[in-house]
Amino acid sequence: MLIRQESYKDYKEIYKLIEEAFSTAEHTDGNEQDLVAALRKGNSFIPELSLVAEIDGKVAGHILFTKAKVGNNEVLVLAPLSVKPRYQKQGIGTALIIEGHKIAKRLGYKYSLVLGSETYYPRTGYIPAERFGIIVPDGIPSENFMVIKLQENAEAISGVVTYAKEFGM
Repeated sequence: MLIRQESYKDYKEIYKLIEEAFSTAEHTDGNEQDLVAALRKGNSFIPELSLVAEIDGKVAGHILFTKAKVGNNEVLVLAPLSVKPRYQKQGIGTALIIEGHKIAKRLGYKYSLVLGSETYYPRTGYIPAERFGIIVPDGIPSENFMVIKLQENAEAISGVVTYAKEFGM
């Protein structure tokens, strides 16, 4: 498996992958693939943090981290993480998260937020964001809104999250 930054030539394959991955997801609004397309055009997009996992020359997984704010502090939001159904439960998603975190640390980001499975994301270090004093958005179960501290020396953060406008939150 090769994990690399996505390129323009991957966009159609990524779009189909995200659509397929979320077609069987427990929690989905069905437009994750359109969200990724919109985020790429927005101010919160970070090309180095839009990654694919490639197996035998084909895209098997994708992850995207974009900029957000907690109070006045810039943070990352992991969304979405997608793995083709036939490759799920084989460590591809975890590998994408770990590589994304490495790159994010190198780029100087201090925190990453995620809205997702309370049983999956803690495996890579995410904990409930409310423990940091980060306000859980209305209507979201607190156990599904998580954060990871990427830099040991990161100052404490707390407050309301401001997502990229493309999230519609």
